[in-house]
Amino acid sequence: MPRRIILDRAIADDLWQLVPEGEAVPAAGRIIVPLAAWLAQHAQLSARAGEVGVWLKPDDEPGQLARDVARLPLIAVQFPQFTDGRGYSIGRLLRERFGYKGELRAIGDVLRDQIFYMASVGFNAFAVKEGKSLDDALTAFDDFSEAYQTSVARPIPYYRRRLGGAAA
Repeated sequence: MPRRIILDRAIADDLWQLVPEGEAVPAAGRIIVPLAAWLAQHAQLSARAGEVGVWLKPDDEPGQLARDVARLPLIAVQFPQFTDGRGYSIGRLLRERFGYKGELRAIGDVLRDQIFYMASVGFNAFAVKEGKSLDDALTAFDDFSEAYQTSVARPIPYYRRRLGGAAA
C-alpha cells in the first residue's frame, strides 16, 4: 500500500519516492533528491522534466534553487524535529522571494499542531509523521478562523481585512 500524505487539504497517495542523503539516485520514476544531489547531478536530473523534485534540510540555502523553481514540480522541506522552525522560513522564501508555484511539501517530524502554520507560509503538502492520523491532521486547517499577522496565505493583515481593505 502506498504511503499517504495530505495534498491540497485532502488525503492522497504519495506518488514520489524520497531519496535519502548518500543513496544512489534511481534512474527512473518520480523522485525527491537532496539538494546536494541536485546540485552535483544538475544536468542529468534537470533533463528528467516533471520526475524530479528536491528536498532541503533546514541549513540548506533555498536560493541555490532560484534558477530552477519554475521547472521543479515539487520541493520538500525537512523538519527534523518539532522544535526546529527553520523550515517555515524556507517555505516562505520559496513562495514569496523565489515565486515557487509547485507542490511545497513538509517532511520529517510533521505533526498536526504545525499544519495550520505551515499552510500559512505556503506549504500545500504534508508527509505527516509515521503513526499519526491523517484524518486528525486534516482538521488542523480549521483550528483558527483568522490570523492577525500577514502570511503567504493571507497577505493583507487582519486589521485591514476587518475594515474591508481600508487603510488604517
